[in-house]
Amino acid sequence: MSAAYATFGLAPATRAGGVLADGGYELHRDFVDFVVDGRPLLFLLSDLDAVSPLASDVPPAIFTEQVRGLLRETEPPLPGGRFVLYGCPECADLACGAVTAVIERDGEDYVWRDFAWQTGEHADLERNGYHGTGPFRFRGAEYRAALAALVQDTVGPSAARRRVLLIGARVAVLARLAAALRAIGIGADITQDAAGVPAEELRGYGAVAFGRAVGEARRTSVMDAFERAGVAVARVDGLAPIVPLLVAQIEQALHRGPLPRRIASLTAAGGAAEIEVTSACRVRVTAYRLDRLRRTHVRDVFDGVLEPGRHRVPLDPEAVRGESFVVARTAGSVLVRPVSG
Repeated sequence: MSAAYATFGLAPATRAGGVLADGGYELHRDFVDFVVDGRPLLFLLSDLDAVSPLASDVPPAIFTEQVRGLLRETEPPLPGGRFVLYGCPECADLACGAVTAVIERDGEDYVWRDFAWQTGEHADLERNGYHGTGPFRFRGAEYRAALAALVQDTVGPSAARRRVLLIGARVAVLARLAAALRAIGIGADITQDAAGVPAEELRGYGAVAFGRAVGEARRTSVMDAFERAGVAVARVDGLAPIVPLLVAQIEQALHRGPLPRRIASLTAAGGAAEIEVTSACRVRVTAYRLDRLRRTHVRDVFDGVLEPGRHRVPLDPEAVRGESFVVARTAGSVLVRPVSG
């Protein structure tokens, strides 16, 4: 089979979880993405919320079996020599849909071809093929080395420091926030101060989040405790006592990995949100507002696929009147900004 050579790599990636405007949850998933010619393969699939089978919460034995499949050391799980490359991040059920492809050996090379969206045992390439994606030919030595190192070094991607320390005055809000974070796979603990906490415990946190009522002196004291423990922890200054908004802020702060954010920037002013995306992707924009009685109002203002570049999304004046904030979310990225002007 003829196909130009492409480079193959692997990189840590994240499917950002979150608390949705309707009260529902999306699970946080850490996984390893496939990088083809220096670009995440998932970025070629614009309207897809999915993770690879190489996820951090997959048991080691199953993770190793997935790697062996990619190396063609085991039989394909689907007819026609097809393997699942991306699946549902919530349940991994094929019925929810998955991106599959034929993976085959050609001499020393590996070839990925016939990419398709599949919801049953057999793929329909005519109707559901990703036409224009692939085939990709990978040099065997590079391909095998990347996958072998993944198993030898990590036995699956780590979800290091996916934990946050919550500090604030409103206990009820902190309790709801901690419950929401735990529901999407982020550990959360509540305290009033970090003084006296052993350094080894502080090293387990990736972020510390402060409520608005926490004074700057206490914030500085807490950050100093982390510094003494040798921890480069992310600081989150809570924008408002709105749980989904705070969850999004913490997700943004915990973003890790070498892959770029699909949402590169977000601003909100002058009756519109300005969004820059690095690759075609589905973006959801939600506005949160506190009225004069400190009641929360939520409005979904946009949900659609944006092409690479900068985009202007109008904001309903009623949705951003007074103290308000905007959250832009896509698979793997979430950004939060206050609305100014």
